[in-house]
Amino acid sequence: MEISDADFNRLVQFIQSNYGINLAQKRQLITGRLSTSLKQKGYASFSDFVNHLLKTRDEQEVTLLLDKLTTNYTFFMREQEHLDNFRNNIIPAIVRRHEKDKVLSIWSAGCSSGEEPYNISMYLFDYLGSQAKNWDTRLLATDISSRALTAARRGVYELPDTIPPDWKKKYFVPAKDGAYAVAPQIKNNVIFQTFNLMDPIKFRRPFDVIFCRNVMIYFDQPTKDALVQRFYNATVPGGYLLISYSENLSQNTPYHRLATATFQKR
Repeated sequence: MEISDADFNRLVQFIQSNYGINLAQKRQLITGRLSTSLKQKGYASFSDFVNHLLKTRDEQEVTLLLDKLTTNYTFFMREQEHLDNFRNNIIPAIVRRHEKDKVLSIWSAGCSSGEEPYNISMYLFDYLGSQAKNWDTRLLATDISSRALTAARRGVYELPDTIPPDWKKKYFVPAKDGAYAVAPQIKNNVIFQTFNLMDPIKFRRPFDVIFCRNVMIYFDQPTKDALVQRFYNATVPGGYLLISYSENLSQNTPYHRLATATFQKR
């Protein structure tokens, strides 16, 4: 299917204003990923689809749109140096802060297919050891894609060689065809929810740590700055924001930069 300039602009504006994703340079991606699905659903043209979408905000069509146009690519131990800093410096700091209440509050924002929040849980369990049972370490993990969250809740993966052998034994269970399922104690430590990062952040507790890695690359600068401010308001004093090595924050960010891709609320 071809898409007219007018329909392309209307669709790009709808996606950016509602979900923050800037697809202004992604015309080929839109037509390539949507054409077959729209034909299968009975649309005669992109114009029919865009008209229906903007008029009804049909939940099924919005889900189709987001699942097709977002790239849910991630893997275990991604940016391992970053995770090592989390293990060596950030976990000890937040554990000291919560020695009395023993409740940690961590958010994986844009969790994709679930490897990141499960990975974070493994680091927490490794650090706390036999004391982990005395702590509430449950993570919030959110994504806008229902397809990604379905895979995340399933928790079955082909494991990379970077997974430590002892972790493979402790935190995974062999599944079919050489894949591995996340072990129950790790799986039960993650709470998955659908969440649009453009929405107000009104969760029950402020966060000790927010992971938002390889997500803001899809946003323009004003959208990114507004999201970072919302993250800041949802972070406890002394809390952390971790982004990816391929991203950075504006010079006027309210966070203090601690290290590459690691920021703290002073």
